[in-house]
Amino acid sequence: MTDLPLRVGIAGYGVVGQRRQNHIDRRDDMRVISVSDQKFDDDGVFENGLRYWRDNTRLLEEDIDVLFVCLTNDVAADVTIAGLERGLHVFCEKPPGRDVADIERVIDCERRHPGKVLKYGFNHRYHDSVRDALRIVEAGDLGKVINLRGVYGKSKIINFESDWRTKRAVAGGGILLDQGIHMVDLMRLFAGEFVEIHSFVSNDFWRHDVEDNAYALMRTADGAVAMLHSSATEWRHRFQLELTLERGGISLSGILSGSKSYGEETLSVSWADEEAREENGGNPREETTRYSNDPSWADEIAEFANLIIQGAPVQHGTSEEALRTMELVYAIYCADPEWRQRWNLRAGGLNDANRRAAR
Repeated sequence: MTDLPLRVGIAGYGVVGQRRQNHIDRRDDMRVISVSDQKFDDDGVFENGLRYWRDNTRLLEEDIDVLFVCLTNDVAADVTIAGLERGLHVFCEKPPGRDVADIERVIDCERRHPGKVLKYGFNHRYHDSVRDALRIVEAGDLGKVINLRGVYGKSKIINFESDWRTKRAVAGGGILLDQGIHMVDLMRLFAGEFVEIHSFVSNDFWRHDVEDNAYALMRTADGAVAMLHSSATEWRHRFQLELTLERGGISLSGILSGSKSYGEETLSVSWADEEAREENGGNPREETTRYSNDPSWADEIAEFANLIIQGAPVQHGTSEEALRTMELVYAIYCADPEWRQRWNLRAGGLNDANRRAAR
């Protein structure tokens, strides 16, 4: 029997760490008791009784049950492993590390601690528009997915906190790994695994040592084709994912986010049955749903808490899902021979088809 409330520590108390705490604080079954972040000048206690530390190791010495890892990519895997070794349930934000080897190390550790829950924060799966779209696809009324087109972009890599995302040694990659990984994950969710990948990757505009644009053309074993553009030169922030199916289409546009800069979140569904095709002249019946609420953060944490309390297996955000998504990100990097050679990248963990595509 799990004692409640679960005692929570948060490693990394920036924007994301504080947002996680805000949602945890609304629950009766979890309570944040301690946080850590290098931004603190020293160790201490906030007025509300919450303890804070400069060093993650001090946080891990606390009497906690659960660890949230909201750190930079270079240390996320190490702290996740330290949490598992400490006997904690761990929730880690995306990406799981800087490269495929990082998540492979975490999985090796996870296998040694089978009683602990490890979940990764691929938050976009919990947006209502995405969940509604997935239900439509899985229902099968529109047939199989034929192709996907996705654009996810913002105006630069640097955010208001720091410029660590521009440093390869810390971040491991640029806009594709930092933001585009969400689109990569969603394309896998809707279409399955991609076995053939072609790409162009560049840092021609911002000139950091990580990419500011990645363009990918990918195909699954059963022929579904995806086109992806992950961009840090999209001057108007943009999220757009379009799916063409055998008997219709689905378009996801905008995403409700903390910045509120990606526009209204909508889901449009069109039906293109054979009899009406000649009559509508390529303009089929379409219905659009608009979303004004973002339940993704609360629902993701609720699922994590229930997994711990009920002892159930992780369904979304498993380490295996994180590994496969990281493998696809690195397959995109490595499919551009010039980019792969420049940074001496390896497409570790890929299946044979992906390895051929990455050469």
